[in-house]
Amino acid sequence: MPVSAAYLAVILIWSTTPLGIVWSSESVTPALAVLLRMLIAVVIGLVIILVTRINLPWTKQAKTLYCYSAIGIFGGMICSYLSARYISSGMMSLVFGLAPILSGLMAQKVLNEGKFGTTRTVAMAISLIGLAVVCSTKFNYQPGFIFGLLLILGAVFFFSLSGVLVKSVAISIHPVATTVGALLVSLPLFFLSWLIFDGELSTNTWQLRSLWAIVYLGIFGSLIGFVAYYFVLQKLSAATVALITMITPVVAISLGAIFNNETIDAQVIIGASLVMVGLWIYHFGYKHVEQKKRLKV
Repeated sequence: MPVSAAYLAVILIWSTTPLGIVWSSESVTPALAVLLRMLIAVVIGLVIILVTRINLPWTKQAKTLYCYSAIGIFGGMICSYLSARYISSGMMSLVFGLAPILSGLMAQKVLNEGKFGTTRTVAMAISLIGLAVVCSTKFNYQPGFIFGLLLILGAVFFFSLSGVLVKSVAISIHPVATTVGALLVSLPLFFLSWLIFDGELSTNTWQLRSLWAIVYLGIFGSLIGFVAYYFVLQKLSAATVALITMITPVVAISLGAIFNNETIDAQVIIGASLVMVGLWIYHFGYKHVEQKKRLKV
């Protein structure tokens, strides 16, 4: 697969995933929608592994990697699906854009990475202010918004924690095997969640759009998207990959407005712009500051 094609695939899949989550939860309960999505991904993933004879290791290190990956898949997905009935798809994507910053904070504790300098601290503050601007009026006019916001923040927390923990495992596994292994570990948790939150199959309420969204997310969001992302991580620099988290919120907000009648007012534009500026400074601005410091020395 060409790197450019994989890169574009990640952008498109990540941009459409929030809207897919919202649509899939319209007529199917969130816990069941995500369970069906993961079942589709697991079945197709196992078929690919059997046909292509990709090695699916089950060593102690491999199982640790799968478990760490499953934290992001299960925790991130279940919180995202539960939040879909309270916040817009654009809002979901915007909050997820903050994942690199949260990952950086966690890496300081888990991987003993250096603390943020002044530039990255300012970048984080700008992004948080932007998020506050977007949220400021929704607390009063959008019922359940606070609950939805807390859920999506929880999703970002689990996703970021998973990414940091995965970096601590020194093992090289094929991207397809990593994805399928993590899905196999997380699948029982999704089934248990369905039993707790729902436990019923009320198929008479299902709508075609929700079913197509589940199929799309099962094939692309849970399988192809992750495989393409792991492939891109191996081939491109961290800075280039970081651009994905800056592009997807803009595309997702636009898609939500066009296809789901989500409101984009001046407040959303200003707040989202501040979040994007903060992310740009976080990923690239600090490098310019460091270069200037070296030149002075």
